[in-house]
Amino acid sequence: MIIEMRESGDVVIIDIEGEIRRSESSEMTLHQRVKERLEAGKRNILLDFGKVEFVDSFGIGEILASYISVQNLGGKLKLARISPKLLLVFQVTMLTKVLEIFETGESALLSFRRS
Repeated sequence: MIIEMRESGDVVIIDIEGEIRRSESSEMTLHQRVKERLEAGKRNILLDFGKVEFVDSFGIGEILASYISVQNLGGKLKLARISPKLLLVFQVTMLTKVLEIFETGESALLSFRRS
């Protein structure tokens, strides 16, 4: 998994590439990267799934843990550009009832400005 971060206004955009799954390497997890941004005072997080190919149960846990950490600090976590295959996983796990998911990054960014 490759994670790159950028900012647009007060929103941290986390671009994710590859697979969100348990890894034996010592690389930071998605949740650790989100917590890093929260500790830096950032409260609006957008996860861009445009290049994510696979999410396992560990990855689902990482997304939920990130959501909870952001919520506990009064922030917003939103997702964008999820493939139809991954959207099905999110629907089966009922995450679509909890998370705000947008078709495009632009529409997700606009939603931060409205809320």
